[in-house]
Amino acid sequence: MRVAFIQFNPEFGQVKQNIARARSLIAREKAELYVLPELCFSGYTFISKEEAFSLSEPADDGFAINEMKSISAELEAAIVFGFPERSGDDLFNSCALIRPDGSLRIYRKIHLFMHEKEWFKPGDKPFEIHKLNGCQIGMMICFDWRFPEAARTLALAGAHLLCHPANLVMPHCQTAMITRSLENGIFSITANRYGHEKRGAYENIFTGRSQIVGPRGEVLVSASSGKDEIGVADINYRESEDKAISLQNNLWADRRPEFYHRENYGEKRS
Repeated sequence: MRVAFIQFNPEFGQVKQNIARARSLIAREKAELYVLPELCFSGYTFISKEEAFSLSEPADDGFAINEMKSISAELEAAIVFGFPERSGDDLFNSCALIRPDGSLRIYRKIHLFMHEKEWFKPGDKPFEIHKLNGCQIGMMICFDWRFPEAARTLALAGAHLLCHPANLVMPHCQTAMITRSLENGIFSITANRYGHEKRGAYENIFTGRSQIVGPRGEVLVSASSGKDEIGVADINYRESEDKAISLQNNLWADRRPEFYHRENYGEKRS
């Protein structure tokens, strides 16, 4: 399976312009799956909930959703991208998986970071697995990386590949995602933006360095910290089904979940 990340620096609020920029990057390389950053067409640094709401769209019939459906069908490729989702009076930091047949699956970010808590509601849907040409895909967004339960939940559900749209500002995520792939024996694609976004009292500097990582923790392709790039890798997603660590160790068979429950760690101390 040929997979790709798209890295660029969106202009805040310029949805049509940002979609055109993403389209031009996608056109550089043929792939079966493209992963784009978090909130990649709206921009990230909102100054009010009202502003975030004005740049949001419903999942069932939004402008960016329909544009991505068109590109997906045209290229016969799946696309994962982040967008501000409007659902009634609520806003979610969401990402969409769009398949070439027009089918749509949504994940709403569970672990919100910093000022996102002022604009968005925490995700209210569980982590789920979605199939693409036999590959089982899980979605997580940006700060979800900081909680190993996110990747582990998807891996235990059978994910071959994690799609990870991001707007990263902290320095450790790319290294942590190597660990997430290694500790779960799965592929991961982190699609991050780069650039500097300052609006009102809010300021963010994004780290770039998008990457595709294999199930043994090997970085298959990575981007710079400061320019538009598409990174492509040919992967055999079935490799993630091999959970052997050594001749006598297996990542799943050696788990001891009966000892992982919180009730095993009471206040008693020897």
